[in-house]
Amino acid sequence: MQQLTPEINMPNGKMTQVGNSRNQLYGPRKLLVCGYAPKDQERLLNLLDEEKLEALPVIFISKGNQGRTLQELLAFEDYSGLDQKSSLPRTLIMSGLTEKELHQLMIAYRKSGMAPQMWATLTPISENWVLRNLLKELQAENAAMRRRQAGQNARIHDPG
Repeated sequence: MQQLTPEINMPNGKMTQVGNSRNQLYGPRKLLVCGYAPKDQERLLNLLDEEKLEALPVIFISKGNQGRTLQELLAFEDYSGLDQKSSLPRTLIMSGLTEKELHQLMIAYRKSGMAPQMWATLTPISENWVLRNLLKELQAENAAMRRRQAGQNARIHDPG
């Protein structure tokens, strides 16, 4: 299985690989969580606890808040939206984590067996985006990536 190195959008619009340092990424130290049922919210909180990331503020976003900017959502109190169902696309938006924590969280999440989700990191540009628009952009990027991977797999398995 191929290990992917996370990438983030930088202010110049280019993707850059995330290292594994203690350098803190942009924004206040928080997680914005979309599309989680209450039982999955609890699983995520347990995962954060197991990974010693329990001090990381978490905000669960409902569909009613999709018209707000990320900056507005990051101002919500810790545990806002807990136990509320969310029909948004399943997404975790990371803000202010260190590069090392970002890798730690992504690896632990994949090992947990929880449902696949989209991942994003806050940038100076994205903090002013309305959540609805960010989610649409992430869905388009994920669809394009799946098409590329399907094309690569087809070439690998082509007997011709």
